[in-house]
Amino acid sequence: MTETLRFCAVFGDEEEALSARAFPAPPGDGRSPFVRDRDRVVQSRAFRRLAGKTQVFTSRASDHFRSRLTHTIEVAQVARHVASALGLNEDLAETLALVHDIGHPPFGHAGERALDECLRRHGLRFDHNLHALRIVERFEQRYAGHRGLNLTLGSREGIIKHSRDYEPAEHPGLAEYFLGQRPPLEAQIIDLADEIAYLTADLDDGVESGLLDIRHIRDHVGILRSSYATVKEAHAGAEEKYIFHDALQAMQKTLVLDLIRTTRENVARCGAKSLQDIRDHAHRLAVFSPQAELQRLEEKRYLYDTLYTCPALDLEHRKAGEVVTELFEFWVNEPDELPDSYIGEIESEGLARVVADYIAGMTDNFILLQYADVRRRVRSGLAPLRPRI
Repeated sequence: MTETLRFCAVFGDEEEALSARAFPAPPGDGRSPFVRDRDRVVQSRAFRRLAGKTQVFTSRASDHFRSRLTHTIEVAQVARHVASALGLNEDLAETLALVHDIGHPPFGHAGERALDECLRRHGLRFDHNLHALRIVERFEQRYAGHRGLNLTLGSREGIIKHSRDYEPAEHPGLAEYFLGQRPPLEAQIIDLADEIAYLTADLDDGVESGLLDIRHIRDHVGILRSSYATVKEAHAGAEEKYIFHDALQAMQKTLVLDLIRTTRENVARCGAKSLQDIRDHAHRLAVFSPQAELQRLEEKRYLYDTLYTCPALDLEHRKAGEVVTELFEFWVNEPDELPDSYIGEIESEGLARVVADYIAGMTDNFILLQYADVRRRVRSGLAPLRPRI
């Protein structure tokens, strides 16, 4: 029987404290607070829009490539597995996995970089974690009694802190989220589950696209090479693509088991006996072992060198940056062309932030339609149509 970390997870009094909501919620219906959060996230418009947002390749290239939504589902699978193995609160871990990318703008990281550069010129920044918090607190308007999804404190803390820690002095408005302390293990595992999911998926989609070659990957990615050799020995004569697929699953399993084992060992080594001990520790305890971390870094460098920065994707990224930048500048100069609901936010939020909020919520397809319409009207000298979302 493997040792459970339930004693320092979000259960009992800790779960009750982190179940606090900004507004009263209807009486319970048998679901746990974090399951109710999960259901609210899955039913949100922002979650559905992830289906139309780029992961690495745009969905226009192939129906088989991951979108931001399918990637999110894969992260949730990994997170729930890890949480279950460690005895953590699986419902909280799954909710955080499902909401972790909800703040991403269109065009993946290229869109995020472009939007951040636009905001820098106005003394602001774009952070997809903080934007995700704005989405669940402000932009999702689904309920009669309040704005936002009214998620629990535990879910909101995990949204902003699953992948990084924020300094209290730099973000005084986030004081309620235990800044200066580590997040619960349920939140800590999300960033690693994200890494495991996309390292596997991006090799898969890279080969599917024809931009990566299986033999080249084996020559340069040690963890895949060893997994491939094991599968090939067990299935002599099988087609290369099937061996590769099985090797990807074996590689993912290796990283998952390493994360589980290393996290358990770290908790035991530091002597943590409660969630507060996890929060008070100097570093995050949910990490890979040194060996697995080296393997992760090797694969990540390989993907950057051969896929993310390859000429075909670099062209897409530069075009994405142009689209985001031109539309940002257009709406900053023509704020009356924003939808009415966004115009109403300008006085309290500032024009640049409102424009960024509008763009960040778009799918790839919607922003391209807006871009084409604005450019056509500007070239023709006609007043632009007011965009609607």
